Amino acid sequence: MTGDKPLWAGRFSRGPAAAMQAFGDSLPFDQRMWREDIAATAAHARALERAGILTPEERGSIEEALASAAAVFEVGTFVFDDADEDIHSAVERFLTDRLGDTGAKIHAGRSRNDLVATDFRLWLKGTTLRIAAGIHELSAALVAQAETHRDTLAPGYTHLQRAQPILFAHHLLAHAFPLARDFDRMLAAHRAADVSPLGAAAFAGTSLPLDPVATAADLGFAAVFDNAADAVSDRDFALEFLAAGAILGVHLSRLGEEIVLWTTSEFGFAVLDDAYAQGSSIMPQKKNPDIAELVRAKGARMTANLLHLLGVMKGLPLAYDKDLQEDKEPVFDTADTLAGALPVLAGLVATMTFDTDRLAAAVGTASAATDLAEWLVGAGVPFREAHHAVGSLVGRLGAEGRELSGATVDDLAAAHPAFRPEALERLDPRRCVEARRSHGGTAPERIADQLECIRAILQRQKSVLLGSEPKRIVKDVALGRRGARGADS
Repeated sequence: MTGDKPLWAGRFSRGPAAAMQAFGDSLPFDQRMWREDIAATAAHARALERAGILTPEERGSIEEALASAAAVFEVGTFVFDDADEDIHSAVERFLTDRLGDTGAKIHAGRSRNDLVATDFRLWLKGTTLRIAAGIHELSAALVAQAETHRDTLAPGYTHLQRAQPILFAHHLLAHAFPLARDFDRMLAAHRAADVSPLGAAAFAGTSLPLDPVATAADLGFAAVFDNAADAVSDRDFALEFLAAGAILGVHLSRLGEEIVLWTTSEFGFAVLDDAYAQGSSIMPQKKNPDIAELVRAKGARMTANLLHLLGVMKGLPLAYDKDLQEDKEPVFDTADTLAGALPVLAGLVATMTFDTDRLAAAVGTASAATDLAEWLVGAGVPFREAHHAVGSLVGRLGAEGRELSGATVDDLAAAHPAFRPEALERLDPRRCVEARRSHGGTAPERIADQLECIRAILQRQKSVLLGSEPKRIVKDVALGRRGARGADS
């Protein structure tokens, strides 16, 4: 950049129209990547020094100027210029303003096409790990509640109708296990972003003797691009993040919906801590689950962000197109949404209390019907016949104003001749729960198995987040690239 002219001004007789520049500039949203741009620019300066294009003194002065830029960015006093189209041109303009011709050398062998992809990947690498940490904390809160309620009877639901008795831990863990998959999907998005595009230039590479593999290692990437045109136009990593975010958003929304239901007067299963509820501006008695409702709504927003970028990408010709500028806003929005939703939902789950008496009372007397049918199956009766017999029994008792829990030996005998008096034991919800010992079931020993499994998952997650497994993650990425090239090779 020279003066207030854009980087590309040499071919043009006059500057861009104000409306065009305002519409096309990405600086308002991509300036959050200033750390990544400074890191990538410093790495490129070192690459230019290795190629003999910068002297050690010039490289040193560039790195000093970049350190000065970082200092003013950190305190929020960096002064942008009207001609700064994006964070990349702003940083480069800072260098040329401060260093003159030395600063102007930094763009050799580099395009904004490969630079923006590099910055974006660096930013997303850090973001995915922070979101993974948030997933871990929410999972831990659910598991802690499941530990507390491993013996609490509760109604299980299908079609939002009371179905069968379960231990409440079974239901809580059914929210925790999807989050474990979300954690792995977020790590997969991290791995997808962990490939350096710096050195691809505009799309065809460069005639300068740069070493993209060394630059990738310098920046901490696990691998380097294979094809320069693909490197600048690939946004699969952003789509993978948005897909992981959308699926996570769906899981958070479903949890939010259940919290809304549990805290209604009609259900009365849970009470929110005052710190995670809001009141009404006109009704003094209200205690509203606003956080759960917001989380529920934001799931739709994150789904839309994925659809937005899929729509942008689906018809683009190679290599770089300005349409790709639309990649960041949906990614930033999903990242910001998850960064807000995960910790607040973890706090809400950790502090909410459950009414165990209300949960047990809601189990429902008809919920033992399946167990009676399965008792008949155990006595040799075909399931369809057993299902019909018990269904008729429930209907007949209901017509008489009676509950299944009040059935007598005579009632069972009238329903099917294979019934014996001991079948009445299956009307006890606790016995129903204890009988469901199949893999993944709700029997106490199966809940113990699930808790052991999810605790091991949480420990593995913790190890990943604390950095005890980075080489494994890097190796997985490297082995997915031809020749296993990268920082770990």
